[in-house]
Amino acid sequence: MAKAIMVQGTMSNVGKSLIAAGLCRIFREDGYRVAPFKSQNMALNSFITGDGLEMGRAQVVQAEAAGIRPTVDMNPILLKPTTDVGSQVIVRGVPLGNMKARDYFAYKKELVPVVMESYRRLAEEYDIIVIEGAGSPAEINLNHEDIVNMGMAAMADAPVLLVGDIDRGGVFAQLYGTVSLLKEEERARVKGLVINKFRGDKTILDPGVSMLEELCKIPVAGVVPYMQVELEDEDSLSGALDGKAGNTAAAPLVDIAVIRFPRIANFTDFNALSAIPCVRVRYVSRPPELGEPDLVVLPGTKNTISDLLWLRGSGLEAAVLKLASRRVPIWGICGGFQMLGEEVIDEAGAEGASVHRAAGLGLLPLTTWFEAEKVRTQVTGSLGELDGPLSALSGKCLNGYEIHMGRTAISGGRGPEDTGRLVDYRAEPEICRPMAYLLETQSDSRQVKTDGWNRGNVYGSYVHGVFDDPGIARSLTEALLAKKGLCADLDGTVDFDYGAFKEMQFAALAKGLRESLDMDRIYEIMGIKGGNGREN
Repeated sequence: MAKAIMVQGTMSNVGKSLIAAGLCRIFREDGYRVAPFKSQNMALNSFITGDGLEMGRAQVVQAEAAGIRPTVDMNPILLKPTTDVGSQVIVRGVPLGNMKARDYFAYKKELVPVVMESYRRLAEEYDIIVIEGAGSPAEINLNHEDIVNMGMAAMADAPVLLVGDIDRGGVFAQLYGTVSLLKEEERARVKGLVINKFRGDKTILDPGVSMLEELCKIPVAGVVPYMQVELEDEDSLSGALDGKAGNTAAAPLVDIAVIRFPRIANFTDFNALSAIPCVRVRYVSRPPELGEPDLVVLPGTKNTISDLLWLRGSGLEAAVLKLASRRVPIWGICGGFQMLGEEVIDEAGAEGASVHRAAGLGLLPLTTWFEAEKVRTQVTGSLGELDGPLSALSGKCLNGYEIHMGRTAISGGRGPEDTGRLVDYRAEPEICRPMAYLLETQSDSRQVKTDGWNRGNVYGSYVHGVFDDPGIARSLTEALLAKKGLCADLDGTVDFDYGAFKEMQFAALAKGLRESLDMDRIYEIMGIKGGNGREN
């Protein structure tokens, strides 16, 4: 059976996911078979596995760091918030339904066998399991039914590294307060403290480290510097959404504005673009922030109708329509694609919203109907013959995945030939064209289908991850540069491979953690002699 190490934090967003990913890469580099695990993840960023099952993206990134294929065993429970007091509950990749927080809290103990079944499968296949906690283990009102922090550590008999975030201030109080609130048997599981996101001269911090060790009676296993690595964040606490991550050049050659919906989902779709040196990706939530971008993107959302009404009420809908009328490219993904149509209908309340019908932006002649069954599939294929300023993307190969409950079609049962409209900048009518031709893979079946629609400068599709393909990211950048009359091969800035870029980030993360963590101690608390496969 595998050895385990668990990474817990004093609060959300202290860097647990990134440290867990870095440990996965270190153990892999040291010759171990390693897998990530998180029993319960709450996030709107999700992924579809090869067998059509849904899991959190944080464990996908950690699996990539470990050099293995992601499976739902790595994240058996995924909670996707639908309202402030409820979530869609996904168990082993399949939606169980929507639950209010109180109902789920009462129900989750029934999922312990599912959690342990997934964990045991991984433990039988791998040498090391890197377990990630959620939030804080010191939520004293919830701990009696915990299945993700100390409860999970007990079930896996895992030693714990407790991580605090010094960049947000009060790291000594974070760590000491958390340890103090733990029960005696829980404190005994904490074998190392980690101070994360440190900036400055470590020698100034050293006296505080010594005092913290004396107070907690637990050694500090490392002071990790603030590392500028570009890897996917777990949820909407990501600094990228506040303009704190990615390319922030003062005068980028390409400016992409992504609408920051209240329930934005899978914003990791844009990491490949934000990593290109000449591209800036901005997240906007108010009309004055929109400005004059080269491309506007309506991203995925967990609540299409609610976020569509927010878009309208905020004034951003009018601003987007104004840009569209000036032939600025508009691109919708999943929920954002649904909003581009004429109407969105959810009579059965599949999204859990109080409003069941809303007019769309009317940029595409489409209607979306929500159904109870969720589409969960990986896809591969190519973009169709596109029109408008992004026509250079025509025929480009793509790989991605779909997660949605809606079905979208041209309104009124019409065909594409019936969607023509006359515009003053061209002689022939603009008509709807299929956005992509895809091979859809679901467990044991495959089928070819069209996906999404394009008319003029408006593009929409259900495919997530479409920009990750280097051919599409490069061609999109070139097309937006060309629209501005700029050179499309400016010092090679658009020759970009996102997969290779991520590998560089994993290597940098592992190097930074090796230099700042006491890896000998970490191996010792797991009962392993580092890098040679022999147990102590």
